[in-house]
Amino acid sequence: MVHLAAVPAEVTAVQTARLFVGMVFKHHGMPLDIVSDRDPRFTARFWQEAFTLLGTQLSMSTADHPQTDGQTERVNRVLGDLLKSYAHSFQQWSDCLPTPEFAINNSVHASTGHTPFYWGRIYGCIRTTAEER
Repeated sequence: MVHLAAVPAEVTAVQTARLFVGMVFKHHGMPLDIVSDRDPRFTARFWQEAFTLLGTQLSMSTADHPQTDGQTERVNRVLGDLLKSYAHSFQQWSDCLPTPEFAINNSVHASTGHTPFYWGRIYGCIRTTAEER
C-alpha cells in the first residue's frame, strides 16, 4: 500500500516517526516487515528498538543497490510520471497527491495480479495487534 506526503527536503527522525504513525500505523497497525534504504532515520537505534519491541522486521536494502527495494523504485517512477501529467492542473504538486496515491493503490501489479487495495481488504496484509502476530 502506498501512502504519499509532501515533506521538506530535510526530515528528522522524529518527523519521520510522526509521519509513520499518522499515515501508516493509524490505518494499518504495525507492519510485519518494512523494507528501507539505509537512511539514518530508519537505521537509528530508536527505530531498531521500536520495531523489535513491536515484532516488526526491519530489512535494509544493500548499500549502493537500490534495486533491492524494487517496489519503491517502481512507485517513485510511476509517481513522477503521474505528477508530470497533473502539473498543468495544480499550482502545487503536493495538492494532487491524493489522486496518484489512489491510482497507484488501485492499479494491478504484474507480480501479484492484484491491486494493493485488494490485498489490504482481502488478506489483511498488515496485522493490527500483537495477538494476531
